[in-house]
Amino acid sequence: METTAPVPKLLLQLISSAFQRCRLSEDLCRLSVLLDQSTNNDPPITCISIADTGIGCKLEEFQDLRCPREFNGAKIWGQYIISNLDGLLSVKTTCFTDDEVYYYHINLDEYIANKSLKRQPSQAKNGAKFSGTEVSLTVFGSMDVFLAPIIGFFRKMLVLQIPNVTMDLMVKQGDSPGNQTQYVFAVNADKTLCFTASNLERLKSGLEDYVLRHGNCLDTMCDHCFSDREHLKVGSGTVCQEDKYKRVGGTIEVVIVISDLLETTQHCSRSCDGKTEVLYFDNFSPSPVPHLALSALKKIDWKKYGLILANVNDQDGHVFLEWENFPSYVQIQISLHWYHNQYPARQKNGPGISLLKKGIKSALDHLKAKHEGFLLSSHARKICSYVPDLARSIAGLIFSSTDLDFQGDCLSVLGFQTQKVERDTVEDYIQRKIVTVIGMNERKPQKDQEAAPFLFFDGESETSFFEDEEVEGEYYSSSLE
Repeated sequence: METTAPVPKLLLQLISSAFQRCRLSEDLCRLSVLLDQSTNNDPPITCISIADTGIGCKLEEFQDLRCPREFNGAKIWGQYIISNLDGLLSVKTTCFTDDEVYYYHINLDEYIANKSLKRQPSQAKNGAKFSGTEVSLTVFGSMDVFLAPIIGFFRKMLVLQIPNVTMDLMVKQGDSPGNQTQYVFAVNADKTLCFTASNLERLKSGLEDYVLRHGNCLDTMCDHCFSDREHLKVGSGTVCQEDKYKRVGGTIEVVIVISDLLETTQHCSRSCDGKTEVLYFDNFSPSPVPHLALSALKKIDWKKYGLILANVNDQDGHVFLEWENFPSYVQIQISLHWYHNQYPARQKNGPGISLLKKGIKSALDHLKAKHEGFLLSSHARKICSYVPDLARSIAGLIFSSTDLDFQGDCLSVLGFQTQKVERDTVEDYIQRKIVTVIGMNERKPQKDQEAAPFLFFDGESETSFFEDEEVEGEYYSSSLE
């Protein structure tokens, strides 16, 4: 039976729950997904197993599972008919402190309010100390349809860089004893940051890897598109929500990565198409971008950052931003992570539009502050277009003067300690300083913007040109300035 229903979200919910159990453990944990397909049936039967060595599950987790829908009189789960199977979700779980491994059956054919959870005979652990959970389900259909969404889910999980979780996806096809289990996806925990790194530091590092490896489709950085991670421009922002009216407080973390692509990107089949992918994580799990986040993205004054938002493309929770007059050699990636400050949360509430906007703006402002002359508004870019001529004129006045004392005083004000300096060096320095002041003034609130009292001298000490942070001038004429 063919249907336009999406690949079932239930499977991803189960994987996400297993990931959380591993994340909350103090030990190194493993999350393993096995797809075992029997080819002796038509259609084939696939057994799905999701196992983890985390803290052990709570049965309340399964009360939020989505129920199958009616389709032409038959119960279906996504694209898979389960009316001809038992429709049971089998669960076995235990904690370190338990003396037994507990077994349960959950009837997926029943509505949530009447979901039947039946306990089965347990098994003694005989003094062994371990914890973990295994959830299994059998469905009609080929496992091929499952592979893409599971791998995509794992690749997004890697962005969080949880240090104590290893993940693998295995497949087994056919009933012959000679058929071996194959690893389709495997990640070791030693590839992530250490335990002491903050959630934001991991998110920044994970998103950088996600960009350099084209959505974690590669094991290493793409040499066609990037030279090294040092050329990435990264901005981040964190906004906390206060715990009011007995609601659970939360934190929104936003990371934005902007990268320049090499000319050889044309030889890469995975190169950027000018769209900006938006990743959203809800309580340490990949999630479709919610409508409130979409509204927040649309309400950002992108023109303030030299960007013109043309369209927001929402493909069933997978969101891409499209820009007008966007340079082909630039790629932007955005990641938003919302999580509760307490676990487990008393109530599952999400961030509001205002909080999301503050987080996104904080990351953009951070990018703007770190890279002078970058992400300038159209007004500031127009001013910057006159800077080269102005810098050339000032340098010309200095070096055309025959008064050596005047020339020396000017160079001293600029921070140079010797007259043995090239004109081009002085001209370039003047240009950078002016652009820096323009960027500093633009970061102020509109009501506070004013002319800077000092342009080249701060009134306290002279500064050497070679101690100043380099400002990348190639963005002066681009739409990102």
